[in-house]
Amino acid sequence: MTSTQVRAGGPPPPIAGPAPTRSAGGPEHTGAITLSSLARANRVRRSVALLGPAFVAAAAYVDPGNIATNVAAGARHGYLLVWVVAAASAMAVLVQYLSSKAGLATGQSLPELCRDRYGRGTNLVLWVQAELVAIATDIAEFVGAALGLHLVFGMSLLPAGVVTGVVAFALLGLQRRGYRRFEIAVIAMLALVAAGFGYLFLAGGHPSYGGVASGLIPRLPGGDGLTLAVGIVGATVMPHAIYLHSAMQSRRIRPADDAEARTLLRFNRFDCIAGLGAAGIVNVAMLCVAAEIFAGHHVNGLGDFTTAHAELTRLAGGSAALVFGVALMASGFASSGVGTYAGQVVMAGFTGWRIPLLVRRAVTMAPALLVLGIGANLGAVLVASQVALCFGIPFALVPLVRLTRNRAVMGELVNRAATTAAVVAITVVICALDAALVYTTVAG
Repeated sequence: MTSTQVRAGGPPPPIAGPAPTRSAGGPEHTGAITLSSLARANRVRRSVALLGPAFVAAAAYVDPGNIATNVAAGARHGYLLVWVVAAASAMAVLVQYLSSKAGLATGQSLPELCRDRYGRGTNLVLWVQAELVAIATDIAEFVGAALGLHLVFGMSLLPAGVVTGVVAFALLGLQRRGYRRFEIAVIAMLALVAAGFGYLFLAGGHPSYGGVASGLIPRLPGGDGLTLAVGIVGATVMPHAIYLHSAMQSRRIRPADDAEARTLLRFNRFDCIAGLGAAGIVNVAMLCVAAEIFAGHHVNGLGDFTTAHAELTRLAGGSAALVFGVALMASGFASSGVGTYAGQVVMAGFTGWRIPLLVRRAVTMAPALLVLGIGANLGAVLVASQVALCFGIPFALVPLVRLTRNRAVMGELVNRAATTAAVVAITVVICALDAALVYTTVAG
């Protein structure tokens, strides 16, 4: 196998810098692609073959947690928080680009890079918080998919949660048989979510483009505006997607030299702009749907998808409500499969442990199934889980910044000073949001 082929058992050493200490960083990819073989293909086929990881990561950016925070924000505050969605989506493009660049340059995932370069105590902290974030992520994904099954098919919530787990394992089974099959399945579900909210955006009435433009002016409404803003950021710049993207890129196509690395990096950049940009548009559409349909109507527990579904039926008709349920179900299925893969990357990368997937998934699924079983306020739980995710973002961003600015790690793909400054600014803004929420909660 040549140096530009995808490795089934793990990638070769990085382009520049010390060779990494490899461990099993997650489920293996199968299949092989070389840049030389792609050079013989036409431009469209070559481009399609090189794109995909960012679209898989984008599935985490339109998960049920995003739907919950965006629907709540639009219903309670109209278009006032559109700027938060837009800003968080722009942050996501840069963050995911750096994550994919780290995987391309080093042949390692971000958790593996941390394990090789940081002490045991630091890695323990990073791993524990990543597992807690994974549990919060699972709650949103499983609850959302279960509610989608309930709304579309009338299935009870707890069995629907179990079905979601089965679907997540099935998606990961596709990944084991070839990464393109996994990517295509996730992208198809992502397209279904996008089509669903595109339909709702147009069918829900006449969208106020002036309202959208006005919502791009940064300001926070009173009441729960700050909490929803933090939740939107947490639902968008998701920590587990940062870890996953580096792993996916490290196991895809290995460049033979710096020229091939720069070629792949250009495709990475376009992949991130297209995939995460599309997710950002969908998120704006979610908020606008809620602002169009629910604003001015008294809806108890707006984060409650059951209530939202009933209100859609009353205000926009049964077809709109059905589309909402299907989009929610597809969102939960896609993100739960991506979350399962990310969980493997996190545990194997930080610890080197090879825990059976079924055992690991059962542990992280348990809190979500418990929430479904006890009949908690699911809308409130979903929003709270996304707020918790925002507190986990700095634990992924700080190592990402430190590593990608280090020439000994990244070689020729080291960050430019402006890139490092931009991602440091993103980290500071997110930390400031977290601190402001803690302060207002304690002071209030």
